[in-house]
Amino acid sequence: MDPDVRFGYTREMPESEIESCLSDVGHGVLSLADGDDSYAIPLYHHYEDGTLFFRLGETPSDSKADYIETTDTATYVVFEAEATAGPAEARGWSVIARGPIERVPESHPAYDVASINEQFAPIRIFDEAHDEVELRLYELRPEVLSGRTN
Repeated sequence: MDPDVRFGYTREMPESEIESCLSDVGHGVLSLADGDDSYAIPLYHHYEDGTLFFRLGETPSDSKADYIETTDTATYVVFEAEATAGPAEARGWSVIARGPIERVPESHPAYDVASINEQFAPIRIFDEAHDEVELRLYELRPEVLSGRTN
């Protein structure tokens, strides 16, 4: 090991702090897999009662739903880093949630369009026509939830 390497020490976050981060910062990156092929999506989320909810816009040519179907354990990362004068002063935190992800049935109480619109940022679309986009709600119930901060 190079003796000149600098290390920044982190500490484990208590559950209450993890939940606060998930509630206060409504975006992160969802990682999915199909065998040895991975797919990561920047998303907005809503955290409620230990469950992460994601609203996705899917099109016929979209592969998100295919990856969700083949993913046994999804990983969702939420993090924040403070702007500092240099790398030695870097401060931040990260939360990692791992568990199964599945589509929420439209009969589920969370599937209320008015409250969904209040809980999520608008769906970002690119070249798709509005009528081509199917809105779907997914949930990830973390089996593993961890956080680190410095």
